[in-house]
Amino acid sequence: MNDAVSSPSNDRRFLALFFPWLPVERLRLTRGHLFARNAGVPFAVVEKVKGALRLYAIDQEAARLGIERGMTLADARARVSRLDAYDHVPHDDHLWLERLAEGCARYTPWVMLDAPDGLVLDVTGCAHLFGGETKLGDDVAARFERLGIVPRLAFAANPDAARALARYRSVGASEDEAVRRLPVAALGLEEEATTALKRAGLKTVGDVAVRQLSAIAARFGTDAATQVRRIMGEADSPLTPRVVREPLSVERRFAEPVAKTAFALTILDDLVGEAMTMLEQSHEGGRRFEARFFRTDGLVQRLSVETGQPSRDVAAVMRLFRERIDALSDPIDPGFGFDLIRLDIPIAERLDAAQLKLEGGAVAEAELSQLVDRLSTRLGRNRVRRFASRDRHLPEQAELMLPAMEPAPADSWSPPEEGEPPLRPIHLFDPPQPIDPVVSVPPDGPPRQFRWRRILHEIARVEGPERIATPWWTSRQAPTRDYYRVEDRRGRRFWIFRRGLYDEIEKPEWFIHGVFS
Repeated sequence: MNDAVSSPSNDRRFLALFFPWLPVERLRLTRGHLFARNAGVPFAVVEKVKGALRLYAIDQEAARLGIERGMTLADARARVSRLDAYDHVPHDDHLWLERLAEGCARYTPWVMLDAPDGLVLDVTGCAHLFGGETKLGDDVAARFERLGIVPRLAFAANPDAARALARYRSVGASEDEAVRRLPVAALGLEEEATTALKRAGLKTVGDVAVRQLSAIAARFGTDAATQVRRIMGEADSPLTPRVVREPLSVERRFAEPVAKTAFALTILDDLVGEAMTMLEQSHEGGRRFEARFFRTDGLVQRLSVETGQPSRDVAAVMRLFRERIDALSDPIDPGFGFDLIRLDIPIAERLDAAQLKLEGGAVAEAELSQLVDRLSTRLGRNRVRRFASRDRHLPEQAELMLPAMEPAPADSWSPPEEGEPPLRPIHLFDPPQPIDPVVSVPPDGPPRQFRWRRILHEIARVEGPERIATPWWTSRQAPTRDYYRVEDRRGRRFWIFRRGLYDEIEKPEWFIHGVFS
């Protein structure tokens, strides 16, 4: 199982697991009824990238037919007409990876998520309990394969080396030699830095390691030198273990099996009320609620719901559970009855009493949050989205779309000063639209007039420039942008910018990026 020979002289030992087919394996295991009807049909997981559906992951049958990750769905179906496609749901993949990490707790308490498709285990002092590293690796692989999951794994003396060996499969007479034979892509650098290393003739980690790291840092960035030292074991590779808080759990056992779903939901209502009382004592509210119904024949049926805000509202949580049941294609079947019903609350956050606003604003916010929870539960977590701010220099990258149930990031858009117009327009063009010709004050002065959509706009007022340059910490340099807020003689206001200064490029270009209302 190990792609490199273990080095017994090392005190620390790490086991890295890589799941190359994780998204498709999750779909096959969680939605097996769909694949049972289409046995043998290749399928792929797709995501939208710049308006086009591209393949995020493929199954082994699609790979055998020549389909590759990153292709557009249209190109893939041109090659293989019968190719099933499913939406990529990163949240579900992450939860699946969390479940795999829970299973690895039988080997060591120190498990780190290597998202989106890997795990790293600190097995120092644990391998002898299973008869050595070889038998430990065999046991891990066998357990996953019984579930229908094909892992690739490797042992090493540090986490970075183990992770690289598992993902890139290098062999050698010793662990050190195997690491040196890894391609430079195993360093995990940005694409530009990896390409630059290859163009310089440095194809493997060993090629980079034999050079002076000061020269590597000066030419390819400090990250390149740091990653080489880490993967060679010359610098610490900190392992951040997955620390899971024990979820709040309540359950009800039955002397006689419960054979009616309606009665089982009544018991679940009682359990939710009991859990809410416990949360109130700790001044917390639940964000995720997981119900499990244990049947007498050993089958366990699971239901989970989430709320956008911490909640102790029993009626609201039960309404979400009923929404989820109504949306199931396969309703809860008690079979010969349930002998145990358990409710877990794995995610809880601080929830203190809040003063209601006299104008009812807090009530309206609560109603909106409940509406979002219901729509997300019925339609799917990723179907209801909202915009959130992101700390980026370029305006077109200063926002992202998140599932509406996720908490807002710490960054927020700064409101304009009272009485002042907004600094940025609400509506942005993607991509910015070119305008030509532009009459401006030379060499880098403000614009005087421009033509857009065949209409000439003479500028009456102008504010700026707001200069946005390429961040100094990025290796890729782009021309400087000078943004102006302008108003033409008819009172229409635009947000335009010049791409490039006259001392940067030969002919700067002008674009309109947005319009003010």
